[in-house]
Amino acid sequence: MSTGQLVPSIEPRKICMNDQSTTNPIAELITSRRTIYDFKTDPVPSPEIIKRAIDISRWAPNHHLTEPWHFYLPGRETITKIIELNTALALEKDGADVAREKRERWSGIPGWLVLTCDISDNPVLSQENYAACSCVAQNLMLYLWSENIGTKWNTGSVIRDKRFYDLLWIDPSAETVTGLFWYGYAREIPVTARKSLQQILVELP
Repeated sequence: MSTGQLVPSIEPRKICMNDQSTTNPIAELITSRRTIYDFKTDPVPSPEIIKRAIDISRWAPNHHLTEPWHFYLPGRETITKIIELNTALALEKDGADVAREKRERWSGIPGWLVLTCDISDNPVLSQENYAACSCVAQNLMLYLWSENIGTKWNTGSVIRDKRFYDLLWIDPSAETVTGLFWYGYAREIPVTARKSLQQILVELP
């Protein structure tokens, strides 16, 4: 997503793209949520809030109730190793300056969470499982947003590296990483837009 214009950090639910959303708290929550790129380093959200968000997020649409999701909350030691791995990947691909910038940025992220999805040999079930995990991810981010906690869903190359799986003790033959989620209190909140309803809706007879 494009970062768009940034505004000072205020209560996220006050920022809405549609004035009509203010009449419905769920609509307001959905339309006000943003991907956060700039987090405050302090304070770090309580682990109990994060666990509550995980517990609530799993009530997502899920065909056959396979419940294919798994959550990993890395501690400081594991986070440091993830940062080192990402720095090494950036150094190899983009050079020392980019690698240094990414190390500094990643080192300032207050909270980390990884979501994985069960792998299936059945292509239909595999697609359904990933769709369910994507719904879980949206539930997670919306609940945290309701607590004024911002998130960023990362799907960069580091989560596809076998060493990332090793660091989190994830069996790559059984689970695939859906995303690495950063979370924390927003320092700045992007202002973005969406296409009009007329551009995305096809009404049929």
